[in-house]
Amino acid sequence: MGHGGNVIDELVTDHREVEELFGKIEALPPGHKDRKVYADQATIELVRHSVAEEAYLYPAVREHLPNGDALADQELEDHATAEQTMKDLEGCDAGDAEFDRLIGSLMAEIREHIADEEQNLFPQLRAACSPEQLDELGDKVRQAKKTAPTRPHPSAPDKPPANKLLAPGTGMVDRLRDALSGRGKLG
Repeated sequence: MGHGGNVIDELVTDHREVEELFGKIEALPPGHKDRKVYADQATIELVRHSVAEEAYLYPAVREHLPNGDALADQELEDHATAEQTMKDLEGCDAGDAEFDRLIGSLMAEIREHIADEEQNLFPQLRAACSPEQLDELGDKVRQAKKTAPTRPHPSAPDKPPANKLLAPGTGMVDRLRDALSGRGKLG
């Protein structure tokens, strides 16, 4: 997370990293303990990515695209669904039958969301914004990911300004919990 370039390049690179984690999960047999580790890593990356999109990308979509409000609202709805799935997944061990159902559901939701962003939203944004605007958004998204939460918080606000105010504090608490528990680390 935090790669450089404009906002679209940054977010597409995030998408590839998450897809790589999904591939690792799919390559392991059901019940393997590392499936949970990779699921936790994917959740960390997805939450940080989502918080950054909600803080900066979607407001830009609303501002620059003619159908921006509807697009942003749909993206937020997708995020809310995925975040609830991640929250449910957080309480499962890799050996739970529910884990396999939830991780399958999450991967399907995220893959559909990624395809929609990359085929529809990003081309529209690239056409509507100057390269400088896209670069500036990329910088803002990278900064937001540094302080963003790493755990799903489905009841947290997803629109500015409340999300920008709460995310850094929540992110600090999440990263402390991750460090103490070893969450997201292959062991």
